[in-house]
Amino acid sequence: MLSLITSALRALPALALMGALSATAAQAQTTEGYWQGVQKAGTLRCGAAVAPPYVMRDPATGEYSGFFADLCKEFAEVLKVKPEFVDTTWDNIVAGLQAGKWDVSLALNRTPARAMAVQFSVPAMEYQISLAYNKNNPKIAAGAASVADIDKAGVTLAVMSGTAQDKAISAVVKNATIMRLPGNDETRLAVTSKRADILVDASDTNQLFTQSNPDWAVALNPTPALAKQGVAFGLPHQLSAADVEVVDIFLEEKVATGHVDELIRKAVDEVLKGAK
Repeated sequence: MLSLITSALRALPALALMGALSATAAQAQTTEGYWQGVQKAGTLRCGAAVAPPYVMRDPATGEYSGFFADLCKEFAEVLKVKPEFVDTTWDNIVAGLQAGKWDVSLALNRTPARAMAVQFSVPAMEYQISLAYNKNNPKIAAGAASVADIDKAGVTLAVMSGTAQDKAISAVVKNATIMRLPGNDETRLAVTSKRADILVDASDTNQLFTQSNPDWAVALNPTPALAKQGVAFGLPHQLSAADVEVVDIFLEEKVATGHVDELIRKAVDEVLKGAK
């Protein structure tokens, strides 16, 4: 009996070593980076909701453009994989990322609520919300400077449903009517057709709208600001710090060298050219 116990005790160090080796092997298997998995799959899936000039889609060809679409293509080049754009809406762009339907979400505003569901890269650009409207609209006071100045009964604000601008304007408007529409084209049409009085959108996007309609359209950056946030890649919540850093390093260089500014100018030119 004693010899059996002695033999068992002698075997414990070997068993412990084997257990440690097994644990180390398992850890090595689970620490493979997310982007290595993307490389094995051969495709970077980019969740894309249309919002010019960030993301645009040619209805005839299905081809994607816009400066965030271009950034996704360039990140795919870094990974040496093919980009694949997955069409979605602003209502579903976070949920789809959570469900693993794509690897990155394009042009996502960094908000605390979203940060509880997904991770973010560093911002590619800064974003704020503006209000575009017809300067001849008698409902809008000439000296309007804040949301309170336009938050009147009988005023209708058009906004893309589920976007950061939808959430921001919904939180502060008490008297005006909010018209939530599925896409960029619908919100603009609502204002040009006078079904809505004000277009609530990103300041750079609204700049495109006013430049396309210089005879009557103006834009207001309200004070205090409705929102001022970074616009970034949305990333899966389970990504390690090392995985997030891969995207951050990629974006930091693109921003620092002025490349993102070049892509924005290219996208703006494309939108304005298409509007003529």
